[in-house]
Amino acid sequence: MSDTSQLPAPLVPACPGYPPALGEARLLGEAELAASLADTMRHWDGASDLWLFGYGSLIWNPGMPAAETVRARVRGYHRGLYLWSRVNRGTPEQPGLVLALDRGGSCTGMAFRLAGEGARPHLEALWRREMPMGSYRPAWLPCWLADGRRVDALAFVMRRDVPTYTGKLSDETVKAVFGCATGRYGTTLDYVRRTVEALRECGMPDRALEALLKRCL
Repeated sequence: MSDTSQLPAPLVPACPGYPPALGEARLLGEAELAASLADTMRHWDGASDLWLFGYGSLIWNPGMPAAETVRARVRGYHRGLYLWSRVNRGTPEQPGLVLALDRGGSCTGMAFRLAGEGARPHLEALWRREMPMGSYRPAWLPCWLADGRRVDALAFVMRRDVPTYTGKLSDETVKAVFGCATGRYGTTLDYVRRTVEALRECGMPDRALEALLKRCL
């Protein structure tokens, strides 16, 4: 087996502003994660079923059992590549991008109903997955299911007050990221492609994300 540890990092296409200056990364400790989870779930009785809204990788990799899965929409937020990723889809030297909910518009996705019994270990795993650096704000959003029901669903909303918030990126920057960024879970490009494919397979294609992918390949 060949040794790949000495292979050079992918070349970064020339692009003003990339890579961004994000400063030092800090992972939240177990106590901070537990406090965030407790605060978010403070009104939960520990037994009732819960709804989770997935708009990115949770659609194709929920990582937990669901008693029910339904197409859904939230209003007041839209999906976009608004979060720099220094671990999962990139590195500190070549940050990748992942999706986040930012203010304005609406967003389709999948709503997952978690059985209340036995939900806590899955919620703890979800917090370790989604909240390692506290870049998201956990929020209970009004969520309209495809069958007409309205539920309050847990979603992870982008915080604009953190250095990893990208704001509006140029196509040139996104193309540079697609060309080089890769982290412990793979490349940014694969992440976006899988999300685009999953949304289309679920019958709710994201035309804006598809157009961005086509422009930046």
